[in-house]
Amino acid sequence: MSAKSPNFPDFDSDSYPQKVVSLRATGGDHEAETPFHQHHKCQLVLALNGYVKCKIADAIWMVPAHCAAWIPSQVPHSNRISSNTDVLMLFIDPEISGMPDRSCTLSISPLLRELIVHLTRQDQRYLDGSATARLVEVLIEQLRDMPTEHFDFPTPIEPRLNAIATQLMTTPDDRRSVGEWASQYAMSERTLARLTKQETGLTFGRWRGQLHIVLALQKLALGESVQRIAEDLGYESVSAFITFFKKTLGKPPKQYMKLKN
Repeated sequence: MSAKSPNFPDFDSDSYPQKVVSLRATGGDHEAETPFHQHHKCQLVLALNGYVKCKIADAIWMVPAHCAAWIPSQVPHSNRISSNTDVLMLFIDPEISGMPDRSCTLSISPLLRELIVHLTRQDQRYLDGSATARLVEVLIEQLRDMPTEHFDFPTPIEPRLNAIATQLMTTPDDRRSVGEWASQYAMSERTLARLTKQETGLTFGRWRGQLHIVLALQKLALGESVQRIAEDLGYESVSAFITFFKKTLGKPPKQYMKLKN
């Protein structure tokens, strides 16, 4: 089905016989979110500026500028875009080989970004053997080579962990220990640690850290200061937040964002 929102054109990717089609959309004055939907074609969501936050199955995925979220065929999802965001969406037939088989975030090269931008300007009902069809072949080859990133925050189905995830998203500056969270939900620290690892594949600390990365990238994309972000996420100092960010993504926040612009 197509994603319908005041900020998105009515576009049904599955109505096109072409194996790859694209769409460019812009955000309005306020954040907007599409309802949960799914389609046969896989989807790549790329933010040229601002950010897109995707709810995909049991996780929230962050799409900062010049990265993209990959959504496999028939996976339910919704997309929330910030105001005035410029978004590219690429829809790819699942029969095309070499594509990721799971949801992930991809780092997008400048060349691939420009290829997708160019494709959005073309007639999407292009013919086999046409210049657009040849462009698509190059685009797919480039896409197969893109490295994956991990900008997701798993939201487990298990009721207690789901409740904790909701609280963490509401108050990301909550720095309570694993033991304190466990006590709130009447279980031992060991049980909570085991459940978190079992449901997310991460330790409790790394799970919470994933949320902080998602939120930090969102706030950086909106131009918020590093100091303000550190405060919002409950870090004792700006340097503590910068150390965490660099340890996770390899670069300090400002330097990381420059590389993506």
